[in-house]
Amino acid sequence: QVQLAESGGGLVQAGDSLRLSCAASGSTSTINAMAWFRQIPGKEREFVAGISRSGGIIRYADSVKGRFTVSRDNAKRTVNLQMNSLNADDTAVYSCAATSLVLPSPTGSAYDIWGQGTQVTVSS
Repeated sequence: QVQLAESGGGLVQAGDSLRLSCAASGSTSTINAMAWFRQIPGKEREFVAGISRSGGIIRYADSVKGRFTVSRDNAKRTVNLQMNSLNADDTAVYSCAATSLVLPSPTGSAYDIWGQGTQVTVSS
């Protein structure tokens, strides 16, 4: 019943910024932690950032720490990912995920609700 929809992806140059948004709809009352993952074709899905329901617990992958910021607005039922200082290694399909678990796990299997993904391409 819960659906997630990402937006904000696009084509940018190295050093630029993008802000991704994930909008939740449906029966969202059971959602606790949410996270962003990314995937390059042929490679494993990679954890990017996660956030607990209240925003008190936030986790980042080492590769994005200091550059990306995850936030959420439960009243608007959205979670955002501000991405700064983008480089070519950030090129991927970014997906939003949700789970009833309390903590934002870096493991994809912890999430049972996924968005369709949005493409981020960084050129140099």
